[in-house]
Amino acid sequence: MAIKTEPITINLGPQHPSTHGVFRMRVTFDGEVVVDLEPVFGYLHRGTEKLAEERSYVQVVTLTDRLDYESSMTNNLAYVRAVEKLAGITPPERGLYLRVTASELQRIASHLITIGFMLQELGVFATVLMYCFRERERVLDMFEMLCGARITLSYMRPGGVTQDAPREFWPALDDFLKQMPGYIDELEELISHNEVVLARMRNVGILPDHLAVDSSITGPVLRASGVQWDLRKAAPHEVYDRMEFDVPIGAKGDTFDRYLVRIQEMRQSLRILEQCRDQIPEGPIKTEEPYFIRPPAGEAYAFVESPKGELGFYLISDGGISPYRCKIRSPSFINLTALKEMTVGSKMADLIVIFGSLAVNMGEVDR
Repeated sequence: MAIKTEPITINLGPQHPSTHGVFRMRVTFDGEVVVDLEPVFGYLHRGTEKLAEERSYVQVVTLTDRLDYESSMTNNLAYVRAVEKLAGITPPERGLYLRVTASELQRIASHLITIGFMLQELGVFATVLMYCFRERERVLDMFEMLCGARITLSYMRPGGVTQDAPREFWPALDDFLKQMPGYIDELEELISHNEVVLARMRNVGILPDHLAVDSSITGPVLRASGVQWDLRKAAPHEVYDRMEFDVPIGAKGDTFDRYLVRIQEMRQSLRILEQCRDQIPEGPIKTEEPYFIRPPAGEAYAFVESPKGELGFYLISDGGISPYRCKIRSPSFINLTALKEMTVGSKMADLIVIFGSLAVNMGEVDR
C-alpha cells in the first residue's frame, strides 16, 4: 500500500557542518526525495571587490588569499596577471616557472582537501581525510619555505614573486615528486573500489555535458561531464604552453567521476612539477616595479585554471593607485548554479555528497 506523503521544506545551513561554510539550501522533500532546491547566498558577505577599491594594487594581493583559502596561490596568480595586463608588466622567466610550480602544488593540496571531505561526508570515518591532510601538510611545508606562510600566502606580486625558492625547497620538492605517486595509489586503493563509495557515488548527481556548458561551469566539475576544457591548454598562461600533460575527463558526469578526475589531475600536476623543476632557468624572479603601481586608464581581464575552475579578475583603472572597479569571476559561485538540477530526484543523504563534490568555498562565493 502506498503511503501518502506531503512535501516539506527544510533549511540546511548556514550553520550545518556539511554546508562547507555559511551556505544555506532551502530544500523541499517528498519523504527523503528532493523535489526542489533553492541555494541561498550572502551570509559571509566578504566584500572583497569593494575593499579592493580602497587599497593599492599590491595591497589587494592579501585580499585574494582569503577568497578561496584552500587555493591561495592560484588566487594570487589570477589577480596579479590582471594587474600586469593592465599596467603592461612582463615578469621574468624564472618568476613564471616559480608561479606555475606554486600553482600546481596548490592544485594538489586543494584536491586532497576535496577528496578527503567528500569521503567524510559518505561516512567513511576519518582515515582517508587524515591521509589527505598528511600529504597536504607536505605541500604547506614547501609553501612555508617559499614565503613563510602556509594558508594565506601572498606569494605573488605584479611582475613576479616575492622571493626566490630557498635551497632546501628543491630537495623537498624532489622527495615529494618521488613519494606522492605512491600516496595517490594508496588513496585509490582505499576509495576507487570501495563498495560504500561505489554505491553512494556512481550514478548520483549526474551533470550532463550540455547543462554544464550552458551553466558556464568550469574546472573538474565540467571535465567530469566529459568536456575537455582546461585553460592551461585552451588559453595557456605563464609557461603552461611548454608543459606536457593530459586533461582527464569523465564519462557520466556523476559524483564518482568528479572524484576520479581530481585524482587524475593530481597525477598530471606531478608531471608539470617535474618539468618545472627540470626547465627552470636562472635569473631574476621579478621586475622592479614601484610599490604604488599606476596603470594607465583602461580595463583588463585575466584568468587562470584554478583547482575549482576558471578564476578571473576584471579590473578597471582610472590612472590612480587603486582599482577603480574590481569584479571577480569565481568558479565556486558559478559551479553552484546547476546544484538544483543535479540534486532533484536524489535522496537527502545524496544531497550532501553531491554538494561536497562541487568543492565550493564560500569565501569566493560571497565575495
